[in-house]
Amino acid sequence: MLRMGSQGNRTGWLVLAVLFLLILLPLFAVVIQVLLPGVFFGQFKLGNLSLLLDVFRRPLWYVSLKNSVILGIGTTVFATIIGTAIAMARANWVFRGAKLLDFAVWILIITPSFILAQGWVMFASADGLAAQWLGWHSLHSFIFQPVGLIVVMTLSKFPLAYLTVYSALEWKVDRLSEAARLSGGSSWTVWRTIQAPLLLPAICSGAMLVFMDTVGDFGLPASIATIFRFPTLPYSIYSALYTSPIRFDMAGALSFYLVLLIALAMSVQLYAMRKSRYDFLSSRATRSEPRKPRKGGIYLVIGNLVFLAVVIGIPFGSNLLMSISGSSSSSGKGLTFEHYRALFAGKNDALLEGLIHSLEIAAVAAVIGLFVGFLVAYVLTYSEFKLRKTIDVISLVSLAVPGIVLGIGYIFIWNQAWLEKIGLLLYGTPWILILASVAGVIPVITRVVVGAMAKVPRQLLSAAQMQGASFWQRVTSILMPLIKGAMLYAGLAAFGASVFDLAISSILYPPNFMTLPVVINKAFEDLQFGYAAAATLTGGGLVILIIAVMELLIKPSRKRVKS
Repeated sequence: MLRMGSQGNRTGWLVLAVLFLLILLPLFAVVIQVLLPGVFFGQFKLGNLSLLLDVFRRPLWYVSLKNSVILGIGTTVFATIIGTAIAMARANWVFRGAKLLDFAVWILIITPSFILAQGWVMFASADGLAAQWLGWHSLHSFIFQPVGLIVVMTLSKFPLAYLTVYSALEWKVDRLSEAARLSGGSSWTVWRTIQAPLLLPAICSGAMLVFMDTVGDFGLPASIATIFRFPTLPYSIYSALYTSPIRFDMAGALSFYLVLLIALAMSVQLYAMRKSRYDFLSSRATRSEPRKPRKGGIYLVIGNLVFLAVVIGIPFGSNLLMSISGSSSSSGKGLTFEHYRALFAGKNDALLEGLIHSLEIAAVAAVIGLFVGFLVAYVLTYSEFKLRKTIDVISLVSLAVPGIVLGIGYIFIWNQAWLEKIGLLLYGTPWILILASVAGVIPVITRVVVGAMAKVPRQLLSAAQMQGASFWQRVTSILMPLIKGAMLYAGLAAFGASVFDLAISSILYPPNFMTLPVVINKAFEDLQFGYAAAATLTGGGLVILIIAVMELLIKPSRKRVKS
């Protein structure tokens, strides 16, 4: 047992060092850049902290902060309300199309926001599909304003609130509601005074996820910028790095405020729940079973279909229609596949190169991330390492911190002259993209693998060690065969997420090394909507095909194991 503890400590320190290098060090670099500007480029001078106050004096900085706060709060309120309402309806009632709703929620979660935003731009722009095909000319003025952008973001982010609340509704204790009804409470009173307060942790968690994902979103402002100027903190950070001269001071200060907003959101959640207890489940708890509504079931079906037509049909349908529409389709020239033919034409080699680069980076990042995530999960599940909680928190930090901030930190860390002397000058090479992608996928991989490891008893590994099996023998002969399914799904999820990471790619892609998200976004910025849509669907379809083939390849091995 002492030997197991010693080995667990060694693995724990190794994991802690890797996570510090990949996640914490870049975030510390952003803060240090504010306190000591230029320190990463050989200039040792104390920073002017009044720079942080310039956000209230410089128009662009102030507008960016204000827009991020407005967009974050507005989206959080409406997405939480919609997600909670839909989750309760889904948990309580059976209706046709419910499975389609579940499928749509996951599609919205895994689809990059810039693809969803591009679909809305194609639909609602002045000469877009809504105006040309449906005659909705006023939709343009509604969507491309702060309220309209909140609506678009709400329809993209509500799945985060939906999933957290829906999972909390898996179990119920009817005696609480029954006691309230026996005391004369109406259905509304029971929900308001009992059910809703007990869901407060889930509602707060969903709201926090929505807020963090919204204020750190780079895809929507990057796509909307082609039609409507709405600077946010992530987009202004990106602009600071692509102006002449490069404004590292501006990027650092705005990144500081972006992290501050996320920290405030987490603090609000903790404050809301610190004085109450919500552990109400007991032995009388039963699994929630949705029931058929006594009346009005048809309205649930119709409402669900209309809702799906908006949240899925508009962004994805717009991409599909624009991809098969001619360059002058708005003038009624019909449908064509010219954009798909142009994808791999000789003059458009950038797309093919970008696609290959993105697939290569995603594959390497998934393999490395799977190795790191496995070690993190092992330490969290089986070791007695005293800093396990710290590792758990760090592994979740990159999920909360926007990719644009992480990318800034990587520039500060890996763009230093002295690193060239030891061969570690990673800035300007594909390796910095790989490291940043690994940092981004670690939370996803860790959560999936931890769930699988929790089902494997520690006694199996202890018994093997007592027989003289080494660490790697225990892992390869016992643990890996039992969790290989989870490892595969974690790796495929990491692969798919890395391919379309626009924030990391836009900040860190090397010169003459285009990636698929950058190619698509540049085509969209050049108003080549049909080409961008075709590239999006082609790239996404190829990624889905790769994931499906990988899943099929392991099915025979599963059958052999079962037999």
